[in-house]
Amino acid sequence: MRKLFGTDGVRGVANLEPMTSETAMKLGRAAAHLFKRRAGRHQIVIGKDTRLSGYMLESALTSGICSMGVDVLLVGPMPTPAVAFLARSLRADAGVMISASHNPYQDNGIKFFSSDGFKLPDDLESRIEALILSDEISHLRPTADAVGKAYRIDDAEGRYIEFVKRSLPRDVDFQGLKVVIDCAHGAAYKVSPKVFRELGATVWVIGDEPDGTNINAGCGAVHPERLQQAVRDHGAHLGIAHDGDADRAVFVCEEGRLVGGDQVMAMLAFDMHERGCLQRKTVVGTVMSNFGLELALSKAGITLVRTAVGDRYLLERMVADGYNFGGEQSGHLIFLDHSTTGDGLISGLQILALMKRTGRSFSDLARCMTAVPQVLLSLQVKEKPDLDRVPAMQQAIRDGEAKLNGTGRILVRYSGTEPLIRIMVEGEQDALIRSVADDLAKAVRAQLAPSA
Repeated sequence: MRKLFGTDGVRGVANLEPMTSETAMKLGRAAAHLFKRRAGRHQIVIGKDTRLSGYMLESALTSGICSMGVDVLLVGPMPTPAVAFLARSLRADAGVMISASHNPYQDNGIKFFSSDGFKLPDDLESRIEALILSDEISHLRPTADAVGKAYRIDDAEGRYIEFVKRSLPRDVDFQGLKVVIDCAHGAAYKVSPKVFRELGATVWVIGDEPDGTNINAGCGAVHPERLQQAVRDHGAHLGIAHDGDADRAVFVCEEGRLVGGDQVMAMLAFDMHERGCLQRKTVVGTVMSNFGLELALSKAGITLVRTAVGDRYLLERMVADGYNFGGEQSGHLIFLDHSTTGDGLISGLQILALMKRTGRSFSDLARCMTAVPQVLLSLQVKEKPDLDRVPAMQQAIRDGEAKLNGTGRILVRYSGTEPLIRIMVEGEQDALIRSVADDLAKAVRAQLAPSA
């Protein structure tokens, strides 16, 4: 079991382990050592969101990296996808983002990108951990002019804005479209409004006054209520809400209704398919994508491939098998033709471009799929044995699948952070899926529930 890295870098309460200055310095030293793979001077890009603790962790990471003879390129508050892009654009050895995404301000996180802008695979993260937990590099102490230096990159914002705009054809503009953007008081508070205004949209902005403690607080992708009201108040065509590090976006239609991530994926997939640019006629989703998405795509001749939850697993599958579009219900959308990671700004541009190209409203586009009914149950368990090794559970799942007979889907998985097992049953018939879910719950209570 890894002790530092989770599913998306290192994360925790700032100034408590593992998110302390001491551990951040060690992460910097280990990463600097690991990424020194070429001749000459080495450099690593560091970006952050707007959390108060970002200053502390940025300084500690910088110190650790410089202590290994590697230079640091500081870009300040910028979206996570901007750091991935800048690592490539600046020909850096790696990129580091300091952010806890949608978490409250007291949390923070550190995640790494390789020189090609992709998140690190598990084996490299494990190698960083091993370097930290051992004394393998403690003796490496460059001196004199071999110590690294830190530089601030003043044009990072402009570089990223131009990169994002290049995801659209040069003849596309958003004249006549009205948009409300909620920046979550986070990393996109400067760049996101500029991008949409430069492309001609009329823009109202909320959540653009970070104070170090208000990131994600009652705003942004996790709290879109203010955005919904603002869209109605301004008569906007679209509302876009970012999370704290702006690697995702959720959308509100002109009527002020939140539109689900699966519907957003469907409308984009249909458009890409019609234009002949959906590679291998396939969309990559996760095990949580609604069965209705699978049904709608299938009718259009599009395959849905599922991965584990997490954008890194989407990316790994997309790169491995040559797919170029994928996403999650939560608002992570990956356009691999344009970026190496989820990017909330690029997602917003693609939606507006679709609206402009078709002349259709966002609510009309969202009718392209209907989510099927879903039952979600969470049950306490005493331990978490491999479900493949619990015959009674496997039999219950097989029985449930037989009842559904191709009209639905079952997912049974453990929580990654709590002593819970989660049961999800989807299907076209509400009574049937509830019956199947109840049968699965009985099996869990008989086999895995804690004793009374």
